[in-house]
Amino acid sequence: MYLSPTSAGRSDEDSTELRKKRTARACDACYKRKIKCDAAAPQCCITINSVDSNVPRRPLKSTRLAERIERIEKLLTDNLLKENGREFGVVSLMTGIPFLLPEGRQWVQSRTGQTISFDKLSPSRPPWEKQRAISSNELLMSLRTQNIFHLPDRRIVELRFDAYCNSLMQRVFPVLDRVLFWDTIKVAYQNLDQNAHCTRAGVRACVFAFLAFSIAIDPCLNTDGTDLPSIDGEECALKAQHLLPQILQENPSVEGIQALTMLALCELVSGNLQAANYHGSLAARMIFMIGANAPPSQPTGVLEPHKDFDARVQRQLRNVFWVCYTMEKDVCFRTGQPQLFTEENCDLTMPPGYVEKLYSSMEYHHHSREFPESPLFPVDLRLSIIKSRAYSVLYSLKALKKTDAELLKEIREMDDDLERWRISVPPEWRPTLSFSHETPDPNGGMMDGVSSSLALSVEASRSTLLYLEAAAHVLVDGIFWTLIFYPMSAVLAIFCNILQNPSDPQATKDLGLLKTATTMMDRIFLKQPYSVTEIVHIKRVADFVTELYRLAACAIEKAWKERSG
Repeated sequence: MYLSPTSAGRSDEDSTELRKKRTARACDACYKRKIKCDAAAPQCCITINSVDSNVPRRPLKSTRLAERIERIEKLLTDNLLKENGREFGVVSLMTGIPFLLPEGRQWVQSRTGQTISFDKLSPSRPPWEKQRAISSNELLMSLRTQNIFHLPDRRIVELRFDAYCNSLMQRVFPVLDRVLFWDTIKVAYQNLDQNAHCTRAGVRACVFAFLAFSIAIDPCLNTDGTDLPSIDGEECALKAQHLLPQILQENPSVEGIQALTMLALCELVSGNLQAANYHGSLAARMIFMIGANAPPSQPTGVLEPHKDFDARVQRQLRNVFWVCYTMEKDVCFRTGQPQLFTEENCDLTMPPGYVEKLYSSMEYHHHSREFPESPLFPVDLRLSIIKSRAYSVLYSLKALKKTDAELLKEIREMDDDLERWRISVPPEWRPTLSFSHETPDPNGGMMDGVSSSLALSVEASRSTLLYLEAAAHVLVDGIFWTLIFYPMSAVLAIFCNILQNPSDPQATKDLGLLKTATTMMDRIFLKQPYSVTEIVHIKRVADFVTELYRLAACAIEKAWKERSG
């Protein structure tokens, strides 16, 4: 033992006497460090050296914990995320397209050894988004030479509304109430011969917007072979849009909200995502102002046709709220724009009896003679709530500041939410995690070999293309812009997975799936004639997929040559 300077000069007798007087215990410094103490008084050598700063102090526990977390995050970033699929840094998180970022283009070129064709693969916007045709501006200019407030023949509106009420579309898109809108028609046309300016702009815009919306869903209305009176849907939409400045000067109304919602739906099914976002945002603000984001103050169950007017209005506003809610989630994921309807500012209580009746109502189809009384909405509302949460935790501005470890944790939790929803669906309607031409197992859980969310996403993309190919014969006409997002996002996910893992045996099968994607989409989307502008865009989409196939084939060939030496 090394003696301290103070104890070195003591005699043996003094030391013996000192040990007799007290029990030897470690000093505080040595006890804390769990080391042997010389028990010298008044200070041991360790204490003296600590005071003199000759012995380095041990780091604080919080510092060690921070370093440990940093090491874990680095391991997750270096191993898990790269092994699970493509690297986040080269793919646009908002669109999934690697060509929209310079780093993404460099990554594709390094994996394929090919120069990217910028005219085919570097669009200014995603391939599922449409630019408004120049003809729309020409039509708007022509409207200035006529009475823009002039409503079409009332009989046209009544026939089309009657067809809407007696179709499945009224349950899928409950944007109008069969009692309230008849009152709207009456108010819109009662002053038609006197002065159009006496009628509120929201009322007239609601009529124009409905006509435009009815044209957009026309294939689903005319199911019994009866010809409905024709009308120019684009002209009606532009007339409704021309009334928007006046609507914004009025107090929020049911008619104004319905008009904006139907205009947003028209833009969405036409592929004009930015315009759909604008109209949907205006509708959302009016919904907040009128209080439809909160639960209704009166019961809104079964209502008699000409009674309970206030309760009927509140129920209709909640229906429109849910239509806007589901639509916003799709638009946010397709454009990357932030959402307005969040859990913090909306009551997300399901409509009465919705969950219990939803999948029993799925037995109805467009050719049924009877339809469910309760609304179905475009998508399961519970799934839309999960999508909203996914956007908040993965794509919001706050989410972009999260570490990779935090993102991975959020993804795992979202996987659990999705699985709980999936299990809640009745077996006959329950979605499976993979699709094949054989009868799927509805009780199947996580697939064998799928151990990550990104790998699961790629498998879901394969299933999307296989399902569309199998269901092409039952899809209704004119759904190109409604459906294009799903096969295109699936193609991009498969393409990125091939480039990330070109030596994987599955890559060759995925390459064959990309090859069939172009012909499959042509067969689905060209079932009815389109305008010249739309045909040009469809060709651009086909060229996009063809170029993806070429680059994926080059990546596989490059990897094979490098492996062969």
